[in-house]
Amino acid sequence: MKLSQSFFYTLRENAKDEDSVSSNLLVRAGMIKKTSAGIYMIMPMGKKVLAKVENIIREEMDAKGAQELLMPALIPEEVYEKSGRREAFGSNMFALHDRNDRPYVLGPTHEELFTMAASMDGKSYKDFPYNLYQIQTKYRDETRPRFGLIRVREFIMKDAYSFDTDEEGLAKSYDAMYDAYCRIMDRLGLKYKIVRADTGAMGGLLSEEYQALSPIGEDVIVGCEGCDFSSNMEITEVMDNKPESTEPKVPYSIKETPNAKTIDEVAAFFGKQPSDFVKTLLYNADGKIVAFCVPGDRELNEAKAMKLLGANEMELAAFDDVERVTHAKVGFAGPIGIDCPVYMDRQILKMHNFIVGANKTDHHYENVNVEDFQPEAIADLCQVKEGDVCPVCGKPLTFEHGIEVGNLFKLGTKYSKSLNVLYTDQDNQQKPIWMGCYGIGLERCMAAVAEQYNDEKGLMWPDEVAPFRLAIVVISNKDERQMEVADQLYDFCKKHHYDVLLDDRKERPGVKFKDMELIGIPHRITVGRGVKDGMLEWTERSTGEKREVSLDDIEDRITEIYEK
Repeated sequence: MKLSQSFFYTLRENAKDEDSVSSNLLVRAGMIKKTSAGIYMIMPMGKKVLAKVENIIREEMDAKGAQELLMPALIPEEVYEKSGRREAFGSNMFALHDRNDRPYVLGPTHEELFTMAASMDGKSYKDFPYNLYQIQTKYRDETRPRFGLIRVREFIMKDAYSFDTDEEGLAKSYDAMYDAYCRIMDRLGLKYKIVRADTGAMGGLLSEEYQALSPIGEDVIVGCEGCDFSSNMEITEVMDNKPESTEPKVPYSIKETPNAKTIDEVAAFFGKQPSDFVKTLLYNADGKIVAFCVPGDRELNEAKAMKLLGANEMELAAFDDVERVTHAKVGFAGPIGIDCPVYMDRQILKMHNFIVGANKTDHHYENVNVEDFQPEAIADLCQVKEGDVCPVCGKPLTFEHGIEVGNLFKLGTKYSKSLNVLYTDQDNQQKPIWMGCYGIGLERCMAAVAEQYNDEKGLMWPDEVAPFRLAIVVISNKDERQMEVADQLYDFCKKHHYDVLLDDRKERPGVKFKDMELIGIPHRITVGRGVKDGMLEWTERSTGEKREVSLDDIEDRITEIYEK
């Protein structure tokens, strides 16, 4: 591409409404432009990067024998109602009606349609296994879009689905996708970890995530100092390894606690530690108010709580609801006498004589024990903390942040059963198909690479992802010899189908260099006054290293970076 004949721009100032390094640099580099919250244009230079990401994904999927197709984005709402997932997605789905008032949604994901497609050629066990995939736009009405391309409302995703006759076949298909994803992440140049994760609204038997390491990552990756344990915080078990209290249990009593609502305030009043308290947290789960009891020095893990309840949506209860079930002002909830179901973290079983809210304004109970109230269920409900013990080896756990760029699911027979997609086995018996689901967010991959590869000058794309692997920069387009050499090198690259950018604009050299650094071209040839002596300057973006290369050797050097 010749810049003098192309649509190309960069911005000198930081973007004012972007909240991550990657989004700021991608906007400044003229690769993306926000149109509204969570929705972006992908500009020509950004489309080049996205196409590279797409090509890597497509090559690795095809190498595993997966077949590409394309599903519609506009889907009848009844499809999700039939599978039981319309409620699970709730307000995250964009919903609309056609001119005949029939309800439709913009597809947030396509398990149902792929399952329907499988029924077209899945009548006999002889038809299996196979894998179908698409690269297509998805729509989700995110409550809080942020971090540029990382949390958006419209995004491009590769989703694949494997179809097998039994669990053993599913395991083989899953392993093949696991390998393909590792190859994709390696080719993208990402520093990543693979972690166990919650199956969430997708459901199924197993979920694993590919997490690109980044301080802005919304997910907390739990690791271990002593082994290779790796898990998403949402599902990491809090080991119940503390000894039971030896303190003799005594009857509880009520105590007035004026102006003491928070754990710290109540702790100061009683002269105790937060670990001597049990917090009672009230939530609205699918329209019902429920209470969760956790130790005072712990936080509730909402994913675990939702899974225990089988809830689709959960949020903190409104003040009016809190006062209705506690008969007190907010801040004095407790499990004794509360007018809603109570669920308790298992660590409380080992606590003696703890303090809880009394469901009475400005009052708490002290010396409460588990025998004093009746929980609906007892389970691991707490958020794991850094330094907790590993569930595998017992060593301390460590935390890192990650951006989820890919995921794998063993769906099992969840969707084939709900949609009645069956096959006939060797004994002429009808059975449900076993499915796997495998997703990668293309823009998220692009943003994650940008987060990991940048410096104060701009982006630093790895070779396979860069919009152009090589830039040829002409110092003076008025110099006939410089332009002659630049055009010869450009023609050489085009002849060999090398992606190359020729900066032949009527701009100062400093402007050209800054633009090439900002957009992150890995290799740069500078055609300047040295051409009269048969010399060119070669610059590596990643290291800033410069060297002189003769005109006689330059084509070999170009070939080397493209053929490696």
